Amino acid sequence: MSNASAAASTRPIAELTLRGVALGGLITLLFTAANVYLGLKVGLTFATSIPAAVISMAILRFFKDSSILENNIVQTIASAAGTLAAIIFVLPGLIIIGWWQGFPFWTTAGITATGGILGVMFSVPLRRALVVGGDLPYPEGRAAAEVLAIGAESRQGAAESAAGLRVLVLGSVASAGFAILTQLKLAAAEIMRWFKVGAGVSGVGGGLSFALLGVGHLVGLSVGVAQLVGLITAYVILLPLLTWGGAGDAAALGASVFKQDIRFFGAGVIGVAAIWTLLKIAAPVIGGIRSAMAASRARGRGQVLDLTERDLPIGIVAGGSLAILAPTAWLLWSTIAGGPLAASAALLIAGAIVFIVVIGLMIAAVTGYMAGLIGASNSPVSGIGILSVLASSLMLVGLFGRDQPAGTIQALVAYALIVTGIVFGVATIANDNLQDLKTGQLVGATPWKQQVALVIGVVFGSLVVPPVLQVLRDTAGFAGMPGAGPNALAAPQANLISSLATGVLGGGLNARMLFWGAVAGLFFIAMDETLGVLKRLRLPPLAVGIGVYLGMATILPVSIGAILGWLYDKWADKRGHGAEFARRMGVLIATGMIVGESLWGVAFAGIVYGTGKDTPLALPFIGDGFESWELVIGLVLFVGLTWWLYAATRGTVERTPVAPEGPSDDSVATYR
Repeated sequence: MSNASAAASTRPIAELTLRGVALGGLITLLFTAANVYLGLKVGLTFATSIPAAVISMAILRFFKDSSILENNIVQTIASAAGTLAAIIFVLPGLIIIGWWQGFPFWTTAGITATGGILGVMFSVPLRRALVVGGDLPYPEGRAAAEVLAIGAESRQGAAESAAGLRVLVLGSVASAGFAILTQLKLAAAEIMRWFKVGAGVSGVGGGLSFALLGVGHLVGLSVGVAQLVGLITAYVILLPLLTWGGAGDAAALGASVFKQDIRFFGAGVIGVAAIWTLLKIAAPVIGGIRSAMAASRARGRGQVLDLTERDLPIGIVAGGSLAILAPTAWLLWSTIAGGPLAASAALLIAGAIVFIVVIGLMIAAVTGYMAGLIGASNSPVSGIGILSVLASSLMLVGLFGRDQPAGTIQALVAYALIVTGIVFGVATIANDNLQDLKTGQLVGATPWKQQVALVIGVVFGSLVVPPVLQVLRDTAGFAGMPGAGPNALAAPQANLISSLATGVLGGGLNARMLFWGAVAGLFFIAMDETLGVLKRLRLPPLAVGIGVYLGMATILPVSIGAILGWLYDKWADKRGHGAEFARRMGVLIATGMIVGESLWGVAFAGIVYGTGKDTPLALPFIGDGFESWELVIGLVLFVGLTWWLYAATRGTVERTPVAPEGPSDDSVATYR
């Protein structure tokens, strides 16, 4: 046992406190709402651990008895915001297929909570194998630990924490301010131009969105360039070929072919890439589970464990998992009751419970390993969701076949989506939980207290998701739903996942484009592996598939953000002992860009809901003739603000005194 751990075990330290739970709940409320909006708009969410840690330190420093461990609990609770919000990749599909007309509060919260809590329980036995016993880097977990350590009980830490909060607020205000200008119709929110390429069609453009720019900075150069490769594949190769000889308006033709064909091609790439990822990590995960079981047997023989090695008892984990299956079965029954599937309720519920437990356990191990390898933000949980809905739909095809009435098919699709929603909750929370536990290991936290904190975060987030989804459904709506307007939120993953379920169960799947996408996925896998052998920049095939699927308006600003982030990090790396602090400030300015626009999006949805108008803030003197000026003003202002935000961040870094060196694994724990 280290000296720090010995000292920690002999003196009381504030850790799981009512104050920390309340603060974590408040941050969870705000960030969950922001992530729900962002995910429905562009199909991406952002990790909240580091900004939550910065905010927590800025507030709790006014309390003399606060500690690094209490700050860690706050960020653990708040991290549920970046994970639970991913449920919107599935549940809006129930609106899109017409099964739900709105989001019933307790059913929506129940689906979110049951999957999330199972994710916590399933990932507990993996902590020793993947966090303590493994050599995975857990990049975000280590970064969060360093942020917490720097902010603990030092003047240098106080200056750095205050600087981080200023940068976060700066990015948020600028991002929200620009988004407000677009709603006033003083600046364009997107530039997109379609044009003829020979006898075919293509397009170029991008969203003027600071949220997308910030996402690009955070995902990094490798992912950004891979998405750019996907974008080139879609718009330079596929779109001209698939529209060749087509008649009609270029914009209408291009948009139609992209939706009906290219997105299914992208889904094929994503599906094959996800399977490849699972195959690559299968052996390490099995080895990790064996190690965890061996450690459990050693504890059973009476071995005394350090405070920092005490997980939730395995009996509570098993009992808690079994207890959650009861409300899960009720949720499944509520989907079936009174409908065309009611006569087969027992078989369907039993099959779904087995599916959730078996597939959920596998997914918890897989996503936990992926989070350790590449970080929770970059972990391809959306690919896991695609595989899950395909597997659940195929399970239902095996039970019922495809030759069913339309009403039965709709009920089967809805059932597949709800089962997928629960499994998706397991995937996202397990993906996040082990990252948080790595942070806890580095700062000397008690694992079982973190695990309890994450369950609390799941409950908080589950109560926030339904009303935010309902407001967004009533105001903007979702693309593909009955009666969707031109300003409907894209909800790309929900559209894709519901389309896949409908296609598998109803026989209308665009199998041709899925097949060719799968073939292309094999090519992108081979290309990525070759680059790895040559020690060149990797191009993750999952990111390539996302680049194909999401479209230029979303992907181009993300790729630009990735390049800007790479350039900023090159500058930061030249700052010697202050390099890590400079990099963190870059992360925080990017996070601020995301938070500001996302929170404004939620607020604007409330304004639309209250006024009943699609464009309630549009200035009355702005007419159609102003569109060209909107484009010019939007582009010039967007570029200028981007330059200013990065320049201001660099200036903040240069003015802020930093500690002479960052904490190592051992030194982090001494801040307790």
